[in-house]
Amino acid sequence: MGPDPQSDETAAVKMPDVEEAFSEIEVDAPLVGIIMGSTNDKAKMQPAGTALQERGIRYEVRVISAHREPEETRDYCMNAQMRGLKVIIAGAGMSAALPGAAASHTELPVIGVPLSGGVMDGLDALLSVAQMPPGVPVACVAVDGAENAGVLAARIIQS
Repeated sequence: MGPDPQSDETAAVKMPDVEEAFSEIEVDAPLVGIIMGSTNDKAKMQPAGTALQERGIRYEVRVISAHREPEETRDYCMNAQMRGLKVIIAGAGMSAALPGAAASHTELPVIGVPLSGGVMDGLDALLSVAQMPPGVPVACVAVDGAENAGVLAARIIQS
């Protein structure tokens, strides 16, 4: 009869507590996702990143269109919390569907930035972002108010 495997100390290898093992790993994961519908929106959305950077908050930037890339938009927003994001800032002009689409696919706070341009120079975007249906909340800043969106995201994270 061989040795009893349950009494053999070498047979039982203890796994370290997973949380403890990962607590010592530094991760520079972004806390805020800045998304916009077009590469043309980058200059108008840059102040959000600057406001976050000045406050030491990491962020990522993605160009995704709620109209042209609805699946990618959904996937990004549905996975944002799992990836460590705490807030999404979404900038869009004209019909400005991106902030509402983002809010419909995540439990994270979404800050909408209506962008100027088009025939109504941002008024259409402002109304689109501000008029969300019940259960799909989007915080709305001023037209081209990306800096305030960054400041608000920082306050949400630091609260």
